[in-house]
Amino acid sequence: MVNHTQSTKSISLDQYGIKNAKIKYQLSSDELHEETIAKGQGVEASSGAIAVNTGEFTGRSPQDRFIVKDAITEDKVWWGNINIPFESDKFQKLYDKVTDYLSDKEVYVRDCFACADENYKLNIRVINEYPWSNMFAHNMFLRPTEEELKDFSPEWTVVNAPGFMANPEVDGTRQHNFAILDFTRKIALIGGTGYTGEIKKGIFSALNFILPVFKNTLPMHCSANVGEDGDTAIFFGLSGTGKTTLSTDANRSLIGDDEHGWTKENTVFNFEGGCYAKVINLSQEQEPEIFAAIKKGAILENVVLDDRGNVDFADTSITQNTRVSYPIYHIENIRKPSIGENPKNIFFLTADAFGVLPPISKLTPSQAAYHFISGYTAKVAGTEAGVVEPVPSFSACFGAPFMPLHPTEYATMLSKKMKESGVNVWLVNTGWTGGPYGVGTRVKLKYTRAMINAALNGDLGKYTYEDYHIHSVFGVAQPRSCPGVPTEVLSPRTTWNDDTAYYTKAFKLSNAFRENFKKFESYASEEIRRGGPQRYAF
Repeated sequence: MVNHTQSTKSISLDQYGIKNAKIKYQLSSDELHEETIAKGQGVEASSGAIAVNTGEFTGRSPQDRFIVKDAITEDKVWWGNINIPFESDKFQKLYDKVTDYLSDKEVYVRDCFACADENYKLNIRVINEYPWSNMFAHNMFLRPTEEELKDFSPEWTVVNAPGFMANPEVDGTRQHNFAILDFTRKIALIGGTGYTGEIKKGIFSALNFILPVFKNTLPMHCSANVGEDGDTAIFFGLSGTGKTTLSTDANRSLIGDDEHGWTKENTVFNFEGGCYAKVINLSQEQEPEIFAAIKKGAILENVVLDDRGNVDFADTSITQNTRVSYPIYHIENIRKPSIGENPKNIFFLTADAFGVLPPISKLTPSQAAYHFISGYTAKVAGTEAGVVEPVPSFSACFGAPFMPLHPTEYATMLSKKMKESGVNVWLVNTGWTGGPYGVGTRVKLKYTRAMINAALNGDLGKYTYEDYHIHSVFGVAQPRSCPGVPTEVLSPRTTWNDDTAYYTKAFKLSNAFRENFKKFESYASEEIRRGGPQRYAF
């Protein structure tokens, strides 16, 4: 893969209100790496990757994410505590402050694009205060060739100023940091935070509005890969459920690890040009592909290094959310371009800490829509202060913080595509078995891989009573046998050896599903509502 050197093209930022800036345009990854070290903003790890500290914020700040409420968004966005409205005139005043702050400074500018499918390509200009933020954009967005740069015309602009602090009383923000989308001006404005994930998630959130509203395309917070026969598999899942691990398979080509679109032509395309993986407890043995991707060109965030530059992946003293970004070509087995056809299987991954969901089960279209809207996983003791037993965690569409429309709109699109394509949908519990967290054990990775491979290969039989058992609480169909997996593992109740304790926990979780779904009931069709647990305890 060619690492483009600095472009000979010269640009001006006057049209953005950024005056007299020293513009460093389209620097290569190596150049940005060196600039970061020269400015004392990062150090080189023993692997060759650069390690940076993102400062006060080591993750996204959902309460400080806003969308400008205007003629485009007013009647379409699902306003609330996820999509918080921002006034258009206040956006302009804050934008002017940020561009004034960036004027007379050295700034890093990159032209790039999102969406690997030419028919859906979104041209983006990213303007960064810091060189490593611009290197992140190089890694995570798609990289144009020199030829494509000649006539490049940006449609969206990302303005990223981590050093600028807002004044909440004057600027209309909640605190000094902010990430604001303006669909009329086509700007993502980010300030007061160095966390790079805000850059990629800003564009992801924009596409989650643009694609369904204007392009009849379903945006998805998922990973995807493709087999040798051309069959595409899609993996939805929240943090810690195995989305990146399970989609990175030596026998299947990776399309992408986080953000995709499913088109009306029944293709699946990656939005991005790179991967942004969690590295907490990363090991070469468990995740060799990701481990090998951490080399020159990668950016490690908020990790702890020893005196020789070696990373202690178990050290969470800065944050649990340690990360690495790298261009997708750091992974060997990838799909080129990042497009798959003919989706055959969808996997909803959940780390059920209650230990009551089957390790794999097949869903009907209505169940798939219900579980998609629910987006269930569980928090376990120790992950957050005050969590002493499993707590259900629901994130609509497995990505609520990035979804501007009502979740049922995405679910309706998914249901329609499932029916049209005849795709199989599976609920996969990568969490606990034999009891809840603290009593049972985590489902073995080798068993989960065997079940996913069996689903992909068509080895789980037909949807009949002989091949499947209908779960008495959740109504999902669990296979009676699976190659490479002990039969008793397939039945969560059997692994408990205590029916009363098992059903007590199962009903507790089914009640949590029902309680969470109440906020969607008035929007959901009768078919979707029937996809949830059919029995519950009072």
